[in-house]
Amino acid sequence: MIFSPLTFKHGPDMPNRFMLAPLTNSQSHDDGVLSDEEYHWLMMRAEGGYGLTMTCAAHVIDWGQGFPGQLGCFDDRQDEGLSKLARGINKAGAVSSVQLYHGGIRCPETLTGRKPQSASSDQETEAQAMSEEVILEVIEAFIKGAERAERCGFHGIELHGAHGYLICQFLSPETNRRTDAWGGSLANRSQFLMQIIDGIRQRTGPDFQVGVRLSPERFGVPLGEAIELYETLIQQDQLDYIDMSLWDVFKTPAGSSDKRSLLEIFGALPRQQTRLGVAGKISTVADVNRCLELGADFAIQGRSAILHHDFPKRAESNPEFAPSSLPVTAAHLATEGLSETFIQYMRNWPGFVED
Repeated sequence: MIFSPLTFKHGPDMPNRFMLAPLTNSQSHDDGVLSDEEYHWLMMRAEGGYGLTMTCAAHVIDWGQGFPGQLGCFDDRQDEGLSKLARGINKAGAVSSVQLYHGGIRCPETLTGRKPQSASSDQETEAQAMSEEVILEVIEAFIKGAERAERCGFHGIELHGAHGYLICQFLSPETNRRTDAWGGSLANRSQFLMQIIDGIRQRTGPDFQVGVRLSPERFGVPLGEAIELYETLIQQDQLDYIDMSLWDVFKTPAGSSDKRSLLEIFGALPRQQTRLGVAGKISTVADVNRCLELGADFAIQGRSAILHHDFPKRAESNPEFAPSSLPVTAAHLATEGLSETFIQYMRNWPGFVED
């Protein structure tokens, strides 16, 4: 099953059930222009068999940047690199996608030159609450980012609504304490995301794919609300897939008597034609198969894809294949297409790179 194609409501089929996770790596240029190193890293994964190859989180407005060396999708100067990347991924036979992002609270002033802004103010980061005008400006930036991705030749985009970034900051009752139409009830807190989705669907073509990444439990979104939001998105029937970033797909929910894993909980929910992808400690071929057995349509790999650019091809030839044990050497990561900058970034992951 993991090597059977997967259809979507819009755009091309995935040739298999492997998706490359959108991975921060700080390899691109300071102005958001794609670097040769970033192109090389992503092309190795597309050619290595990942059926959907997604970029790192790409900020949709200059002050939405959260990391140094982050890819951008907001300026004409970035089009040449984005177009080159789309052509390469498409030629390799993979579905191509840009993950669209705004960091909100997590946009350091040292990077952007201005105080961060979010749904509500935040004393620790000195973030300011967005005005109605700024909210609409950022919604428009996400929509324009999708239009740019389509114009550059990508098959689709994913909205980063997980991991405590701006969309998640609007969704979470912990970070969204507004009392106007953008805060309060889950329906109100969801309007930021819903208006972005509506705008993208209205202003992109009928074959353009749209997905959303969500994270339940963590980052201030309670599991019950994550389930409710998931069900609402399914009912609205505008998405091709929902990418659930579960941290560990096989863990049971925290503080709950439910003995099912998070994967089983979401995998059992009716979803009509909307596909479900899951991410979180999917390391081996057996893990991928287990995800599909428990209800997911495709598996999203990060660490295993870093360790082996051709994990899907290796899995096809060897059903018992498992990734290299950690830690690995910097030399190994270099052969897998990571630049020195990316390798240094991976040193922030405890136990990943050998000292």
